Amino acid sequence: MPRRPLLDPMDRLSELLFGLIMVLTFTGTISAADSGRETVRTMLFAALGCNLAWGIVDGVMYLMACMAERGRRFALVRRVQAAADAAAGRRALAEGLPEELGALLGDAELEAIRSRVFALPSPASPGRLGRDAWLEALAVFAWVVVATLPVVAPFVFVRPAMTALRVSNAVALVMLFGTGFALGRLSGRHPGAVGLATLLLGLVLVALTIALGG
Repeated sequence: MPRRPLLDPMDRLSELLFGLIMVLTFTGTISAADSGRETVRTMLFAALGCNLAWGIVDGVMYLMACMAERGRRFALVRRVQAAADAAAGRRALAEGLPEELGALLGDAELEAIRSRVFALPSPASPGRLGRDAWLEALAVFAWVVVATLPVVAPFVFVRPAMTALRVSNAVALVMLFGTGFALGRLSGRHPGAVGLATLLLGLVLVALTIALGG
């Protein structure tokens, strides 16, 4: 059986979009008039440092979300197993399931699931995070950082600085649209419309971040 990806496509695209917006808050502050080498060098270190820091923060937040989810599942199992009778167990199970899923399950399906949960060994604690959770957090960090590289690469390989700035901006626009296009396909919406909306939203968020001093 093939191993599932560390992150699902929606998570990967979301992290890529987040990292892209972060790096654009730095490249967006450089103007063609003052894009000297020292300004570019300062921007490169600032953009890389910012995305490294936010990659770490995002990875830690992912681990915290995993811990919260493990705790929620632990509490649900304990409630189902401690229910006074089968009917109470089914109610506890239905309340703990996502609303959309719970609405699709009748008493027979809920009872089948409750019976299996009831037969499980009673957990003493939520347990520790497994290896997959740590690898997934590392993948979150990597996707935020990866978004930095195509946008800052022109400042390393292209001369002069003004040309590099224009190439960087073009790469960022293409990445914004492409990420939105992929999000549209995954969500079942019109890819082109979502791509354009993501492009415009990204530019607005970058402009607000810069205006507010971020």
